[in-house]
Amino acid sequence: MKKALLVGINNYPSPNELQGCVNDVTNVRDILIKYFGFESDNIRVLTDERATKANIMERLGWLVDDEKNFTKLFYCNSSHGSQIRDRNGDELSDGLDEIICPVDFNWDDGFISDDMLSEIFKNLPKGKLEVIMDSCHSGTVTRNSLNLVPTEVGDLYYRKARFILPPVDIQCRVNEDKDYKVKKLLGQPKIKDEQLNHVLYAGCRDNQTCADAYIGGSYNGAFTYLFCKTIRAIYDGGKTISRADLIYRVRKSLRYNKFDQIPQLECTIFDKAGHLFT
Repeated sequence: MKKALLVGINNYPSPNELQGCVNDVTNVRDILIKYFGFESDNIRVLTDERATKANIMERLGWLVDDEKNFTKLFYCNSSHGSQIRDRNGDELSDGLDEIICPVDFNWDDGFISDDMLSEIFKNLPKGKLEVIMDSCHSGTVTRNSLNLVPTEVGDLYYRKARFILPPVDIQCRVNEDKDYKVKKLLGQPKIKDEQLNHVLYAGCRDNQTCADAYIGGSYNGAFTYLFCKTIRAIYDGGKTISRADLIYRVRKSLRYNKFDQIPQLECTIFDKAGHLFT
């Protein structure tokens, strides 16, 4: 048996509304059932007002609970993301923790950080969990992608970054915290792909934004839409595809459609050569 948690949030308070995240959830749910043997009874969905921090954390607990009775676990998150100052010294490259933003997001403690997710998933056996993250983890605040003015690019008419810009006081804390600077300089070893116990498909690099776009006749996350489209094209043809080849094809499709985000596949070399959910 396989178990999945799917989270998608459009209805953020103005001006941070998105339009493609709930479609991402239904799109992913469809491919899980159609191609990978997931049963609807073992798929939990949280969208919009129900996707609070408390509810997401509770459902993440459900996902990993009794994991020995399931061959595969899957977590998909489609929402806003952002970054805060790293608090434990494990983000040596940029000094920032990536966060996902629940519908009741706030800058004090109303977010879910990469450290929180790591704590939840740390005891899972290698290869048990696969994750899709279609949200921004961008430390580059000078990008122009927060513009809401519709622009036509082929069949793409609307793009908005899935990124909530930190307020000035949050941005300043990295520069103000001298003890943090010392801790960063002392350094800790960064986790290597071969040490990961899960497979992560990220919609962009940690210094980029993910696009919420009008694509294929509806609003979607550009990454999730092309990820699912590629899977359908392969599996409807009676073939399979490795994880590495899948992410390569999705990158090419994003470039072709003039998106500059670069999806990432983080896992062991063995898992890169394997197929989804195997």
